[in-house]
Amino acid sequence: MAVGGPDVTLFGRERESQRLAELVASARHGGGALVVRGEAGIGKSALLRQAGLVAAGHGLLVLSVTGTEAEARLPFAGLHQLLRPILGRADELPGPQRDAVLTAFGVARGTAPDLFLVALAVLNLLAEAAAESGALLVVEDAHWLDPPSADVLAFVARRLGSDPIVLLAAMRDGYADGFGAALDQLRVERLDDASAAALLDARAPELPGGLRRRLLDESAGNPLALVELPIAARRFEDDPLEPAQRPLTARLEEAFAARVSGLPDNTQTLLLVAAVNDGDTLAEAVDAAAVVAGTAVTVDDLTPAAAAHLVDLDRLSIRFRHPLMRSAIRQRAPLAQRLAAHAALAGVVRGQADRQVWHRAGASHGPDDDVADELERAARHAQGRGAMVIAVAALQRSGQLTVDPARSAARLLQAAELAVELGRHDVVGGLLQEAEARGLSFGQQAQRLWIAASFGDGLRDQKTGPLALAEVAARVAGTGDPGSDRLAMRLLNSAALRSFWSEADPEAGRRVVAVTESLPAGADDPDRLAILAFAAPVERGSAVIEGLRGVSARAGADAQTLRLLGSAAVIIGDFDQAEACCTASIPDLRAQGRLGSLTRALAALAWCAAHQADLRAGVPAAEESARLALETSQPLFFGIARASAAVLAALGGHPERTASLAAEAEQRGVAASVRPVLATVQLARGLSALADGRHADAYGELRRMHDPGDPSFHAGLRCFALTDLVEAAAHSGHRDEVAEIVSELEVAGRQTSSPALHAGLRYARAVLADDAGAEALFRAALGAETSRWPFSRARTQLAYGQWLRRQRRPVESRAPLRAACNTFDALGIVPWADRARQELRAAGETSRVRPATGREELTPQELQIAQLAAKGLTNREIGQALYLSHRTVSTHLHNIFPKLGITARAQLHAIVGDLKGW
Repeated sequence: MAVGGPDVTLFGRERESQRLAELVASARHGGGALVVRGEAGIGKSALLRQAGLVAAGHGLLVLSVTGTEAEARLPFAGLHQLLRPILGRADELPGPQRDAVLTAFGVARGTAPDLFLVALAVLNLLAEAAAESGALLVVEDAHWLDPPSADVLAFVARRLGSDPIVLLAAMRDGYADGFGAALDQLRVERLDDASAAALLDARAPELPGGLRRRLLDESAGNPLALVELPIAARRFEDDPLEPAQRPLTARLEEAFAARVSGLPDNTQTLLLVAAVNDGDTLAEAVDAAAVVAGTAVTVDDLTPAAAAHLVDLDRLSIRFRHPLMRSAIRQRAPLAQRLAAHAALAGVVRGQADRQVWHRAGASHGPDDDVADELERAARHAQGRGAMVIAVAALQRSGQLTVDPARSAARLLQAAELAVELGRHDVVGGLLQEAEARGLSFGQQAQRLWIAASFGDGLRDQKTGPLALAEVAARVAGTGDPGSDRLAMRLLNSAALRSFWSEADPEAGRRVVAVTESLPAGADDPDRLAILAFAAPVERGSAVIEGLRGVSARAGADAQTLRLLGSAAVIIGDFDQAEACCTASIPDLRAQGRLGSLTRALAALAWCAAHQADLRAGVPAAEESARLALETSQPLFFGIARASAAVLAALGGHPERTASLAAEAEQRGVAASVRPVLATVQLARGLSALADGRHADAYGELRRMHDPGDPSFHAGLRCFALTDLVEAAAHSGHRDEVAEIVSELEVAGRQTSSPALHAGLRYARAVLADDAGAEALFRAALGAETSRWPFSRARTQLAYGQWLRRQRRPVESRAPLRAACNTFDALGIVPWADRARQELRAAGETSRVRPATGREELTPQELQIAQLAAKGLTNREIGQALYLSHRTVSTHLHNIFPKLGITARAQLHAIVGDLKGW
């Protein structure tokens, strides 16, 4: 059966056509994205063309782009093609977004924009253009989009749920799934026998029976083969087809190449130039073909190619009717002709430096320093436009064409550094191998080591431990070469991170500290503080805390520095400093579009909030951090965010959610042997058992954090879970056993002034003391400055009230129990509030249960949006902050109000409170 419309008739595609038509028809009510996937020639483009006609029939704005292999190195080429019809509306965007997108397109000059800021600008530009009519975005051959365009469109596609925009992308089998990995997929299979026969009969009704049967067998249901192989059969009557011993794609390419071979020489030259060109401009192809042919070439020379159905022409452009035609023409041409075509195009595209240099590189058959230098300049230009992937490719090719081995290696290592920043593990290894093949100086060897050791926060390269990194750093610093101290600090940072995440040999941590402290950096140098915090959170905790005070006293710290200091403060248990630094860094990181660093800042804030039982700040921070970690390829921080979310869920009294989040985080932690993730998972499980009153189970879960033989052990992080362990032990008969652990941590307390550790020690001393000394210790704990840590104080009050009641002093117990209950209620820590209420009833006082606010019904993202709306931000401002369209924000608020039982934004603040970090 055939389905069709104007100019489109498709055989055997009823199911696929219906799904696309329904998706397009729903655009006005809410968008979505779909990747149409299948082998070459399977009919993906035909389905997308049909969807475009359906969209036009519904009055939708239709924007389209076709990825081409030749344009893959031109930054934002595909995105510019897609947005060209609406780019005039860029002036309607907020200033930073407008500047970002125009700089990316090379229309304006400015500071290199972050890719995600460009993506937000594109999302908003599309949302405004589609507001009245709705829109369909058609992306042909998405696997050949230039990487920045692909990344931006993937970002947009994940956020189209509430906007009247549908994105359809076609991707060929055999290519990386990066673009459509998180999107719905529509698999297009080969045609069934009846549909294949109907298509062949419609296209070639005159075929003899024997040849018809053979073509059906050879085509195996591939629509392009059913259309093209009969043409080849008519052309070569003696032996139209070889036995099917090679892939169908290869045979189709040969069929196309055969059709080219009979064309006039000038036509073949024009087709070759068009095939290697990174654009589709007709004038470029004609001018360059004349240079290659050495004779006059005109547009009329393309008439035979059009008649052979190889290309489509208009007054300005030339396009191949199928990508296989382009690749077939390139592959059949001798190397010398391809080089000549690139050289001719390099002369034709003068004034377009980026395109010209890539054609010059394509024309190079050996090292060429002039072209290498131009490629290095092209890399800087790409960086200035925020196209970091293109910059990596330009530096790699520059290194390959550089004559001097040392200079070549330097460029390849620079490319590897950029690839590390991008998280491109698929590229880094190859670049390092290429650099090593040139022969590396000692400094370059150290740089290579840092690149390998720093990738994935030091956990991908398992060959080089922190001790070895520290020794190399010491040698680098000893050379006194320019930049040696900076490289040494980088190596030490990698060593410290590895030491922290994998809990390496303590000797390694001590060596990292010794080398760091030997470098000429001030006591409050941010890099120095971070290294000391990660390498020796207990031994150097006091020094880091003192250094943090010095930095915070200085004005003007940038967002990246504040983010780094916030992470250091979390690690040493100075949660006040951590919260201050992280919340100060987040607004600028959002505004700058630095979502990779924002992910880390939010993860640190969530981890900090989890330890302070601050659900209002922690739940949305953990959720956003996890979401962004997936988008920015940071699996380690996804694990941290999910583990922190599990802790927060346990505190809120949600055991099923806790178990689910903990399992998800544990899977990431085990896979990479990341001890902090595993330790936080155990904390979540222990808290969940405590919340449920299963104290023996809680002790078993939490005790693992303190066992050096357990994968969850972490010498630094166990210091901040002491209150939980002691509470579990005191109610499960493990007082003597836990006393040994407390003694160990008392020793740690003499090394560090960590506020978190000392709060836990004060609680432990009071709870584990005998009756004669307990009261003084409880009063000492409550007399400490803990007003900024309400959960810690409330737990001490609860324990004190319980002790007083056991001492038959019920009247005195009511005040601390009442205070604890009120604090737990205010924080939303339901299990501990219920426990305090039970103790109050046992002490003779009834406490009214705090009424539910409905806040618990909100998803983490809804809570975040509600908190921002409560602060007075408009929908557009919320969308800009969270990298969502304002329509998506509006949809969320539409769902939030009924859940909270309110009708106006002014009512939000009383229910959801403030959100930190804004």
